Amino acid sequence: MRDLSGRLAVVTGGGSGMGRELVRQLVAEGCSIAACDVSERGLAETRAMCERERLPQGVRITTFIADVSDEAQVLRFRDDVAAQHRTDRIHLLFNNAGIGGGSSMFVNSREEWERTFNICWGGVYLCTRAFLPMLQKADKGHIVNTSSVNGFWAQIGVNIPQTAYAAAKFAVKGFSEALQTDLRLNAPHIKCSVVMPGHIGTGIAANTGKVQAGNDTDKLTPKQVEQARARLKAGGHDVSRMSDGDIEEAVRERARRFLAEAPMTAAEAAKVILDGVKEDRWRILVGEDAHKIDEWVRRSPEQAYDVDFFQRFAIEAGWKVAR
Repeated sequence: MRDLSGRLAVVTGGGSGMGRELVRQLVAEGCSIAACDVSERGLAETRAMCERERLPQGVRITTFIADVSDEAQVLRFRDDVAAQHRTDRIHLLFNNAGIGGGSSMFVNSREEWERTFNICWGGVYLCTRAFLPMLQKADKGHIVNTSSVNGFWAQIGVNIPQTAYAAAKFAVKGFSEALQTDLRLNAPHIKCSVVMPGHIGTGIAANTGKVQAGNDTDKLTPKQVEQARARLKAGGHDVSRMSDGDIEEAVRERARRFLAEAPMTAAEAAKVILDGVKEDRWRILVGEDAHKIDEWVRRSPEQAYDVDFFQRFAIEAGWKVAR
């Protein structure tokens, strides 16, 4: 699908980060958009940015508030896409929505763990189920599932567990790989790509707390402060003398650094993804760090979770996540 003009793309998590940049770049190529997110404010900002940049003739953008881990909301989103765009088909499905959190089976609550897993994996599954009939009716279709380097390496730092996010991203990768055969046999006009980004400059660090707490403001709730305190303690920080204000400032600084220190921007990542879709590549690594991690893990799988493995990799790749 080299020409995206005149197509209709569904983008989940379109209110920020890579989702927002995918929307902007798809629109610039003449592709209409149906985007969803849990953040009404984020979606409004995405739409306003596209409109300021001037929509190509014939391009439409619709937005819908939906939690992709909730099947009823996903189905309402699908029905809204059909109604707003007056169509029974779509051409592209970007299963991009995701959050972090739920890192430890010991430290984090079951509620937080399952919230992360159900968005990062459940959202991909539910949206694919919901929109597959609309993809089948198109002349060409493409499913683009966002996994992560954590879909083949369940590590982010030597003192930071990554169980919920990594389990979900491994599932997304496996599902996407299995679809290569399923689609070839049953819907050969539909392709599927799995996207595995490294450290990309997005707001996921800040947005995770908001989604986990159901709070779309920049002010932390007591629950968010409590969760952040637990994460910092689990990561080896002495939080005994930190006030709630100190915790809040640490959270903001972490989010700032995650965005500022990333070796690749969300806009750059979106371009890599769309280039991969146009080239019909089923496996899209995003970022030089993603390529390096892939190489290292394949070369030394038995050592992939040794402390010195991470330290050596972080130095060579210049990786600042969790350092």
